Amino acid sequence: MEYGVLKTAGAEIYYQTQGAGPAVVLAHGIGGNHALWYGQIDALARSNRVILFDHRGFGLSRDLDGRGRDAFVEDLVALLDHLGEERVALIGQSMGAGTCIGFAHQAPERVAALAICDSLHGIVESAAVKAIMDEARTRTAVMDQVDRVLGTQAPRDLAMVYRQISSFNAVDRHNLTGRFEARPAADLAGKGYPILFLCGVEDVIFPIEAVRLVQAEVAGSFLVEVNDVGHSVFLEAPVQFNDTLLSLLQMAGHVGKGGAAHSNTAGYVRVGGQA
Repeated sequence: MEYGVLKTAGAEIYYQTQGAGPAVVLAHGIGGNHALWYGQIDALARSNRVILFDHRGFGLSRDLDGRGRDAFVEDLVALLDHLGEERVALIGQSMGAGTCIGFAHQAPERVAALAICDSLHGIVESAAVKAIMDEARTRTAVMDQVDRVLGTQAPRDLAMVYRQISSFNAVDRHNLTGRFEARPAADLAGKGYPILFLCGVEDVIFPIEAVRLVQAEVAGSFLVEVNDVGHSVFLEAPVQFNDTLLSLLQMAGHVGKGGAAHSNTAGYVRVGGQA
């Protein structure tokens, strides 16, 4: 494992890399940081170089000039330049998807694949989507963060892990500054890389009905819906999440010599499982 802190314009960005091969970036959501991806590293790092990082103000990163979301894409560009990665697969969860989408608009030639997970950040809402999202925003505004991000069937210990890891963040949804530049969903299409929308059917922050409408606007993209989970598919259903991403990487031809380690492949054992 390689790790370090990159000093960028107005921030210090903590990062880790694990594994070797074509690079995969995991961009966390607003309640998370690099540590929440513990269920993905084992599967993805077998044939890829997995890049984890903390957005400025989260985890071990520092937002020195207070720009928040305004600088997320700039920070990711600086990090990938520092790591010498010219072309990467982007996996964005919730807020992190806004970072990945912004990067994809700015540098499409550097994108091998894009996964938009439980998110519509950085995408202009049509009238129909806005109506669904306005209702969701009103309904979830006063909800506890754990109730927002985890489905009703999530185990209690998962909620505890989430709270413990998020406690290291200096910012949250109430005080995060800046904003993502929103562009029409259709602008994502036609760039030569596969685009996946992945969403939990019980997501209360980005309802599946809104995600379906947006995905339909992105020509050539596809949608994977995961039943019985909420806003955090990667936490609640890690095997389904990982297998879907591994298939995306294969589709993009962005897999190293070891081959993708799907759950039906000898050697892939979910973290914490039995060999």
